Amino acid sequence: MRELKERGLKGVQLFVSDKCLGLVENLAEFYPEAKWQCCVAHFYRNVWTAVPSGKVKGVAAMLKAIHAQEDAQAAREKAHQVAAKLRELRLARAAEIVEASIDETLTYYAMPTEHWRCLRTNNPLERLMREIRRRTRVVGAFPDGKSALMLVAARLRYVAATKWGTKRYLQMNRLAEVRAIA
Repeated sequence: MRELKERGLKGVQLFVSDKCLGLVENLAEFYPEAKWQCCVAHFYRNVWTAVPSGKVKGVAAMLKAIHAQEDAQAAREKAHQVAAKLRELRLARAAEIVEASIDETLTYYAMPTEHWRCLRTNNPLERLMREIRRRTRVVGAFPDGKSALMLVAARLRYVAATKWGTKRYLQMNRLAEVRAIA
């Protein structure tokens, strides 16, 4: 966080990440005006740790219904219904996880509706990191740090030059409109 701040990152309104405690604690220190949200995909995975593998598909559908609601209040109500249903299915631990963590996954509702789909998770970044890991594992051991950096930089340049790299992920002018209203 310190390095991002020193390099000039400012105006951040929302951080989306897993529930890494060090990261969440540092956000308050370096970006007190920014909100934090737990990635919905990480939330789902946390709930699934308390669900037998045969029931994961059904529980996944219930969890997705929470984040398909029209506003945060409706999502909270749906989460309480899902927790009750999980208890009926004798999945008390999963119900506890849903009740304890649901509010951490609903921060994106404060942003423009058009951005909700993009802000719920940090999957695009994770997909990029997975691609970099895949490429570096092929090499195995690098002779030095510069060679690893060159490979990663080459892959990032390739991604930036492709259609995926030129695609606009968010319309930032909508965020400016929200800031003007608030």
